[in-house]
Order: sequence, then C-alpha cells, then structure tokens
Amino acid sequence: MVLRNVRRFFMAEHAHEYPFCSQLAAGWDQPWILYAAALFHDIAKGRGGDHSDLGAVEVRQFARQHGLAREDARLIEFLVRHHLTMSRVAQKSDLSDPDVIAAFAREVGNERYLTALYLLTVADIRGTSPKVWNAWKGKLLEDLYRYTLRALGGHAPAPDAEVEARKREALVKLALHSLPFEAHKKLWDTLDVGYFMRHDADDIAWHTRQLSRHVGSDKPIVRARRSLTGEGLQVLVYTRDQPDLFARICGYFDHGGFSILDARIHTARNGFALDTFQVVTPGLTEHIREMTSMVEAELARTIATGGPLPEPSRGRLSRRVKSFPFAPRVSLKPDEKAQRWLLDITASDQPGLLYKVARVLARHHLNLQLAKINTLGERVDDMFLIDGAALQNNRAQIAIETELLDVLAS
Repeated sequence: MVLRNVRRFFMAEHAHEYPFCSQLAAGWDQPWILYAAALFHDIAKGRGGDHSDLGAVEVRQFARQHGLAREDARLIEFLVRHHLTMSRVAQKSDLSDPDVIAAFAREVGNERYLTALYLLTVADIRGTSPKVWNAWKGKLLEDLYRYTLRALGGHAPAPDAEVEARKREALVKLALHSLPFEAHKKLWDTLDVGYFMRHDADDIAWHTRQLSRHVGSDKPIVRARRSLTGEGLQVLVYTRDQPDLFARICGYFDHGGFSILDARIHTARNGFALDTFQVVTPGLTEHIREMTSMVEAELARTIATGGPLPEPSRGRLSRRVKSFPFAPRVSLKPDEKAQRWLLDITASDQPGLLYKVARVLARHHLNLQLAKINTLGERVDDMFLIDGAALQNNRAQIAIETELLDVLAS
C-alpha cells in the first residue's frame, strides 16, 4: 500500500487525491528512489532493536550490491532511517516554536531530502490503515513542510516578525467582514506572542470576529464552525479561566461522542481562557448545522453550570483491543528549555481516554498549554505540554505518572 501510494503521486489521473503531494512529485526527477525507500522502510520490523536503524543497514548493503550512486544511496538510507521522524515532529511537537522547526531543518539538511521525506511520510501514514489518516494530520505535515522549507531557505523569521505578519494578514481578512475600525484592539491587547504564534491568520481573524464584542464576558462564549481542513468541527471556547476547565470540556466531548484531534490552550492577560479544539464524530457531515448549534449551546451551558466533574463514559472496547491489549506507557520530562514539561502517553485506544487523562491533570492543578492527539489504529500516542508547581517535586511526579497508568489500564 505504501508503494502504491508513492506511485500514485506521479500519476496525473490521481492528482485530486493528494494535490500537494502530486505538485511536489511533478518536480521530482527520480521516482525510483522513493520506491526503494518504500520497499525497505519497514523491512526490519520484528527483528529486535530499532527497525528504522536496522532497515537503514539493509538498504545500505542493497545499494552497495547494486552499484547505486553514492548520493542516491545516502538519500534512500536517510529516508529509511528517518521515515517516522517527520510524523513524530508534526504530531508531537509545538510547531509554533522556532527552535522545533530549526532542529528539524538541521536534521533534513536540504530541500531535496525534505521533499522526499514528506512524500514517503504521507504515503506511509495513509498506507497503514484508513483509520490512521485524517485531514488534520495532513495539515500538520504540510505546515511542517512549509515552515521547514522556509527555514532551509534562510527565511526563518524571529517570533516578533512572524507575529506582525500574521496580524497584518488577519486584519486583511477582518476588513472583508466590515468590522468597525480597531474593533480587534480590545481583544488583541489581552493576547501575547504565544497566542499569535500558535494560530494562523485565518483562526486569529475568526476568533476576533466572534469575541471582539465579548471581551471579559461573564458568560462562557462557545463558537463552532466546519474545520478548514475539511473534516470535523473547530470549536472556540472563551471564558474566565478555572482549574478544571480543560477536563470539563473533555468531559462534554466524551459524553457527546466526539473525538478530540487537537487542543490549543491559551490564557489571556485578563485571566480568560481562549481555547480551540478540533473534534470529529460519526455523522457530522450530514448534520453539520445542527451539530454546530448543539455544541455552541450545550458546551456553554456545561461550563457555566460547573459542579463536580462527571464520571468518564464506559463505552465498549474494540475486539482487537480486547484480544491484543497494549501495555500503557507514560513519560514525563522537561522540554528543551526546562520551562514546561512534555507528557507522552501511549496506550490502547478506549472510550473516554483523553477525559481520564484530563481529570488526573486537574486533580494535580496542572496547566495544559498544548495537546496533540494521535490515534494509530487501535493505539493512541498523545503528547501534552504542561506546567504546574507539582512538577517540581519528584514524589508528586511519580504520583502523577502512577495515577495516569492506573486510569489508562482501567
């Protein structure tokens, strides 16, 4: 399936399936390099050890036996060794952090290697299972490609310059909706660089249109729209911050049958939370208007009502998860700047999993800044960027990890 997907990038009749990949493939001169990488990328699975490294050794020997040119052999070996890297960075790192982009740019080295890795990564994810690929993952990968290409070209701007560029673009979009002069100012004055780096101009303009008249509102503001990725809903929550807010929102989505693909959490200078979620649920496309109205009304009411957090829903596990349970793993470590903490969770997919995690974070008064939800068939591999006083205590860290393992195994 991976080889089939790569081949289709180079066939004009399939350009509608992967428009950006087909565009890149049109400028690629040696399709056979990608075919070779596709054949070898998982060849060493099940042998013990890192299959990416073992596969790189295999393809190096193959290249030597068949007299491949040195540069071609190096590229194929790079692709096999790093075929999981781009997916990992896109789905588990904060792409608004210039250091993340710079580090990835150093790893790929040049545009040719970046393009080849991007094409192989898309083909690999889509070839694994229909459940694994979604439009949101496609957007994350394409964003990482474009950011890295700009960095490789020497155009990686400082955060301040990037923020100003996004503000200008957002103002152009706002002008199309006839907002009063400087209507954006009251909201933007409460937002810092982190907010503008985490959201693109279209999201900033949408947030501003919805919230410019509600800054400091006593009532929770919830707005929803069809996701610009073409799949699911994008949900905006604006309300006075509270310790268990993220858990309460996750609880609503859990009981409503929604799956969260991505969460971007921000606390404004005035103490208000401005959070954005990407969610999906079966049957959403046919009932998008009704679902939008329902989420806006019910989620606002849930936040305003407060009260104890509800128990997680107890849905049925899939037959595959029952037959092949996956031992949960939890990793908690400081990020590269030692300012925030990275919480990595790998476990069997199960109903209410994210809500269970959110309840543990709320109990320990941990602040969530970013959540990246990555479902790989019957397994989830999620990343959370968190901070809080409890993380400075070794005993508390162990307690958090133990509680998380307990709820993931239950």
